[in-house]
Amino acid sequence: MQEHDAALLRDLLTTRRVLSLALVADGQPVLGMVPFVAEPDLSAVLIHVSRLALHGRALADGASFAVLIHGLDTADVNPGEIPRVRLSGRAAHVPKDSADYPAARAAYLARCPESEVTFGLADFELYRLSFDRGRLVAGFARTVDLRPETLRGAASSPTASEDSQA
Repeated sequence: MQEHDAALLRDLLTTRRVLSLALVADGQPVLGMVPFVAEPDLSAVLIHVSRLALHGRALADGASFAVLIHGLDTADVNPGEIPRVRLSGRAAHVPKDSADYPAARAAYLARCPESEVTFGLADFELYRLSFDRGRLVAGFARTVDLRPETLRGAASSPTASEDSQA
């Protein structure tokens, strides 16, 4: 992956705050818009969703999903040129009593502090969406196929580590 594409991917996964989440529930498509936080290696995101929402009820350990994260739609940008990343994989529930939960909760709240109240509600659950494939659309006829190792490589590129030190 070229560095400018890696930088765009990092930007989409670390500066955008919501994603569109697609699932299937009872044979029907379900779509939700949820806040997220990318894990440091970019191979997964954390989401905190209510089981009262259709997309929250469709989530379960091992559920297949697809997400879309995109850049801004402004009047000066051709809609076909809006940068976006589509990723898919399997969901994993992060139970409140698991060893991973405190760190996942802290990471989520560091990015979405306004969600503190939802962690006290019984219907909200934390999920890790791990990606196994995807596609970055960087503009017209500029696409990159993504795998977990591609995502990890984009996270650990020289510019990414320089950015984190700035």
